[in-house]
Order: sequence, then C-alpha cells, then structure tokens
Amino acid sequence: MKTSTRKASQLCLDSINKFLDSTIGGSADLTPSNNTKSKDLKILNKDNMNGRYIHYGVREHGMASIMNGISLHSGFIPYGGTFLVFSDYCRPSIRLSAMMNTKVIYVMTHDSIGLGEDGPTHQPVEHLTSLRLIPNLKVFRPCDLNETLDCWISALNYDGASVLALSRQDLPILNQRTKKRNEFFNKYSSNLIFGSLLKRDITFIATGSEVEIAHKAARSLEDDNISATVVSIPCIENFMEIRKSDREKILGNGHKIYVEAGVSTGGKSFFDESFNFIGVNRFGASGPKDDVYQELNISVENLIKTTKVLLR
Repeated sequence: MKTSTRKASQLCLDSINKFLDSTIGGSADLTPSNNTKSKDLKILNKDNMNGRYIHYGVREHGMASIMNGISLHSGFIPYGGTFLVFSDYCRPSIRLSAMMNTKVIYVMTHDSIGLGEDGPTHQPVEHLTSLRLIPNLKVFRPCDLNETLDCWISALNYDGASVLALSRQDLPILNQRTKKRNEFFNKYSSNLIFGSLLKRDITFIATGSEVEIAHKAARSLEDDNISATVVSIPCIENFMEIRKSDREKILGNGHKIYVEAGVSTGGKSFFDESFNFIGVNRFGASGPKDDVYQELNISVENLIKTTKVLLR
C-alpha cells in the first residue's frame, strides 16, 4: 500500500476531528490539495456559526493570524493548510505562534521537489531549514502513514506551534505499528527502518520521502555485503531533546549520511562534521518527480556511490 502523507494526514484527521471536538480546521484556498477537511466537519460561515472548518481564501498570512487568535482565546486547537513553499507568506504569524507558544498546527503539503511539474517556484528547498531555525517551533516530516499518525499525536500533545510537512507523492509504509516499534519511537523520537543498531557499516538518516530512497539504497547495498542502517527522524527538534547517549546509540559511531531534499545547511545546523550531507543546494526543476530527484542527485544511485567512496 502506498499513500501520500497528505492523504495519510486526512485519514488521521477523520478520527481526530471525530473524537476531539476542540479542533478547528481550515485551508488557504487549497483544501482539496492539503486534504485538511475531514468527512464530518461542517463549514463555518455566516449561515452556520457552529461549523469547525474555515475557508480562509488566498490569505496565508490572514489564516495564520486568525489561528493565533483562536488559540489565544483558549479552548480550541486550530490547524490550517497551505503549500510548504507558501510558508513565506505567513512567516511573521508563524514566528508569533512560536513566540507566544500558541497551540497552532500548520499543515503544509507539497513539501519537496517531489511535487514535480510545478517547478522551482513551488518546490521548497530552503523552507524546512528556515522553519527549523524558529525557536519553540516543532517541524514534523513523516515518511509514511504510520509516522504521520505519530506526528499528529506529537503535535497535539505539544503545548506550542507545530508544522507538519507532508508529501504530494505516494510513499510506501515503512513502519509497522507494533508495541516494540511504538516504544522505540516514544523513547528515541526516531524510527529504525532497516538494519541494526549493533552492527553496521553505514547509517542513513533521512526524513519524509527520502526515507524510501535510503531504504532502497540500504537493501541494494546488502547485495555487496555492506550493512546499512536506515533511521527516520520525523522531528529533529524532538530528537535533539533526548539524551546525548541515546542519540549516539541511534546514530552510531561510524560513517553517517544525512539525506534530505532541501538545502544541506539544514542538517548541518543539528549534526556535526562526522556526518556527510546529501541535499539540494540550488532551486529545483520542472518535470516528473522521479526525473527531478535524479537530476538533483537525491537518488538511490548517489547514496550507493557516496557510501562506497566513504568505505574505501
């Protein structure tokens, strides 16, 4: 089964909005693309003030400002959707969300070069990094359906502002919801996708849609008797809050590659010089998503090549 994390988010919201009557959803004129309206939510308008979904129009800054006001009123948890690249339009309000510790959840879809044909104007390469630099703001980027649920639960439990960066493209389920796996995530704010923490030649650290690429590369390296471990870190801020010894346990002492379809300075802000970084340090390109990933070297082939160079 494959599904985009934006659609996975809608599945989560179908349950969240049904059992949590304090949520108020919305979108800045992108509801069908953001998948922010769950089945049971009624529209809030002049004819129905009991509705719990707001059509904000093409007003990202207005939407974010209104959500801050709703949160400050207390009693409600607002969430609103737009494309990740349009976070620039509402950045002042996002910054205020973080400054005031308002419980606001920004659902930002089309989170990478994976959106494809819309091209560089709509492909956010610097946005994850710029948002992660805002104090108190948690940025979540899940790799599959199950991590999307983890991220929604974490955002709802966090007494502050959050961003959910979600994919347009379909992604496979790489996490199975077992008791052992859930306990691992709750303790280490990460998921072991492939391989072992005990014996490994290389560790791939990734977020979002690049976890699938790292997983494919790790499986391919097995054929060359190279042990690769894949770790997904959906929220780097949460990961950095766990004990240093636990972080070292997850990341290992050997070669490490951090891969993300964004500027590599993002990873360098959190991880030291022992890491190798594969990122997108230019604007994107227009074309089918697979072609764009290949063009920008966010690929299985580049991960394998880089690994073999490091292990010489």
